[in-house]
Amino acid sequence: MAKSIVKQLPLKLRSGGKTDVRAQFAALCWRIKNDQVQICLITSRTRKRWIIPKGWPMHKQTPANAAATEALEEAGVSGEAFDICLGVYSYSTPGKVENAPILTMVYPLHVTHVHSKWPEKHQRRRKWFSLEKAAKKLSEPALKQIVLSFNPKKIKR
Repeated sequence: MAKSIVKQLPLKLRSGGKTDVRAQFAALCWRIKNDQVQICLITSRTRKRWIIPKGWPMHKQTPANAAATEALEEAGVSGEAFDICLGVYSYSTPGKVENAPILTMVYPLHVTHVHSKWPEKHQRRRKWFSLEKAAKKLSEPALKQIVLSFNPKKIKR
């Protein structure tokens, strides 16, 4: 008996502030160029480290769609978001009073359009890397592993 994959429903957030939520959704933005998988990385606004677009859950959006919204705002890319969590990594923000770890779920976004203008263009750099080079640029070990093991052929449409 085969199991069917359940589609993710949009989230209904409680009335607390977004900082009450210690989970984020990230987009692993990818494309195929010259028969090679490329990953889009952006720089963080403050420390200028290489990261993937991520943000807080959004009311009435699926996690994948929230990740896609962040990809558009932070990296200026859009495309097809998939409701498949590729993995989870955690990080904490240095210098914050509440330095609680933040769990980040990663969702694939097949990039079909790279915009020349986007909301955070003047705050971040955007660059495309091979899987191996992208993994080397990232700080979080679990995120490195998610990137290295990413295979777009395994994503069910």
